[in-house]
Amino acid sequence: QVQLVESGGGLVQAGGSLRLSCVAFGRTFSSYGMGWFRQAPGKEREFVVFISGSGGRTYYADSVKGRFTISRDNAKNTVYLQMNSLKVEDTAVYYCARYYGGTYYYGSSYDYWGQGTQVTVSS
Repeated sequence: QVQLVESGGGLVQAGGSLRLSCVAFGRTFSSYGMGWFRQAPGKEREFVVFISGSGGRTYYADSVKGRFTISRDNAKNTVYLQMNSLKVEDTAVYYCARYYGGTYYYGSSYDYWGQGTQVTVSS
């Protein structure tokens, strides 16, 4: 069994920064890619970013490219999402998830999900 626990969300003004963390409880964390998704009120869940197990490959949604940075520390079983230059439209619940195969930007390619952390960006 794997448990993912996100933290770091909060309220920030537009242009500000936040860093989200996702701790994985379970074995073989480094063997799996990880992703961040988000869901805004009334909208579909959307892909944000993916990182491979080694951290050597990353893929970003166009909407966050250049502003968000994903990283991971396999010794700490943790993946991070550094979010800079936040915009009001980044407001959403952010979820981390464990990738098990398939197309990385599809939610169906992930088998374990965290409970989510709220990010609210005010104007």
